[in-house]
Amino acid sequence: MDIKLVNIGFGNIVASNRIVAIVSPESAPIKRIIQEARERGILIDATYGRRTRAVIIVDSGHVILSAVQPETVANRLVSKDSGEDD
Repeated sequence: MDIKLVNIGFGNIVASNRIVAIVSPESAPIKRIIQEARERGILIDATYGRRTRAVIIVDSGHVILSAVQPETVANRLVSKDSGEDD
């Protein structure tokens, strides 16, 4: 089993096979998900004090905040998946 990792900014890395969704934090439902995760203790803030630009939801239920745009994380995820087959 080969674990592929994706950089979510500032040297923080997530296992790509665990990612369920990468979304923008602006909508009210996502803000609710963030607040509920904070209250339950399953929020991981990887923004280093910067503005949250992407919310990554993983299969364990944890919610990860990133200061990198969702498109950037998705592009890194796609390039890792296609580039590792050599």
